[in-house]
Amino acid sequence: MPQIKAVVSVVGKDQKAVVAKFATHLAELGVNILDIEQQVTRGRFIMDMLVDLSDLNVSLDELITGLLDLGKQIEMEVRVALHDQGRPKRVAVLASKEAHCLERIIEDFQHKRCRGELVCVLANHPDLEPVAQEAGLPFAHMPATDKPAHFKWVMQQLQQYKPDLVVLARYMQIVPPELVTAYRHKIINIHPSLLPYFPGAKPYHQAWEQGVRVTGCTAHFVTEDLDEGPIVLQDVFHIDVGKDTAADVRSKGQQLEGRVLSEAVRMFLDEKLLVVDDKVVFRPGLSTLLDHADNGG
Repeated sequence: MPQIKAVVSVVGKDQKAVVAKFATHLAELGVNILDIEQQVTRGRFIMDMLVDLSDLNVSLDELITGLLDLGKQIEMEVRVALHDQGRPKRVAVLASKEAHCLERIIEDFQHKRCRGELVCVLANHPDLEPVAQEAGLPFAHMPATDKPAHFKWVMQQLQQYKPDLVVLARYMQIVPPELVTAYRHKIINIHPSLLPYFPGAKPYHQAWEQGVRVTGCTAHFVTEDLDEGPIVLQDVFHIDVGKDTAADVRSKGQQLEGRVLSEAVRMFLDEKLLVVDDKVVFRPGLSTLLDHADNGG
């Protein structure tokens, strides 16, 4: 009989015997644990289990309800994802005029480096329409001169496309609180500095003016506080002070931005990221388990 695989994820305050409680409960229902990854970070217990439901002796609804009830009893958040029936995560990109980040994201999806699917490109300028069209992606734009109207339009578009992740690919607009609230910890931005240094406008120019020798870029979740959201990834490049111009610094940064942003997107889609106390915690277990399942483990 073929295996019916699912991933059971458990997150909550660290306490004794969590693994034993869930393992015992699953065994009583005829569920076999194929693989398990667990860690404790900042006092938070994180566990991902790859399970086989082939011999499940209750209905799927009863299994999920029972796991959720067990989680409530010990104040743990529980999620069950059927591996074979899970739909690809949907990704919407918000952009402006600069193409480098959008092009890198498109390239990574086309080469299957990212799980999921790109569903649309939304912009406040028409400049990137040829890039989207060449990739076969729906494109729409609306000027941001009237910001309330623009963001009302953005919300309507996102409601239509139902993304699991919104990516700001050099969008150059400050996202309003209502959009942040609607997609809490589901909006990733790329900022051209090593936050918290040089937030705001023209960070590469700021770094060049101050004569710093190393700067970089930061992929982070968007919050109501500008450029202060939980950091996902950062990477650096060197400035040859006295030789590099401001344009050179900007060029070096742009070469890095697309790679860092796309890697952050990949990690989100692989479910490697968890926000705990406004900090991003990496959870290598789940992506490892998904790869295990894909490879017939």
